[in-house]
Amino acid sequence: MFQRLATSLRFRFVARQSAIERQAGVIPYAVVDGKVAVLLITSRRTGRWIFPKGGLMEGLDPHDAAAQEALEEAGVEGIVGAEPLGAWRTIKRRGVRVKPIEVDMYPLRVTHQHETWEEQTQRRRHWAGLREARKLLYDPYLADIALKLKDEK
Repeated sequence: MFQRLATSLRFRFVARQSAIERQAGVIPYAVVDGKVAVLLITSRRTGRWIFPKGGLMEGLDPHDAAAQEALEEAGVEGIVGAEPLGAWRTIKRRGVRVKPIEVDMYPLRVTHQHETWEEQTQRRRHWAGLREARKLLYDPYLADIALKLKDEK
């Protein structure tokens, strides 16, 4: 609870200093034996468990840009939902500067997982059930958004 409050206050403080950058991300998932599993990746800078995300891309709808990030960062493709499950707010560090970002998170039902992919030397990936993902994800807000997938069939 305190972590959520601290994150929220830190985001508000930083957001006063600079404009909020919009991004798009996906929660890659599959249904295995009637249970939802999500694909986590590590961030490049800190190695924390997250979901694929990135900046909006000119000429692509946000959900399509998010699916492109999943291919580049996690090596997966699938069916992406056009409506976000929720929005995740965080702070991105760029050197000594910090920038607030808000990421719309879209569901991506994985249909193909590549053995090799663009960022495989920079990241790890790990399939996890929702309970394990909640423990591994560094931000509890991401876990809350992922839990919205629990009724997928």
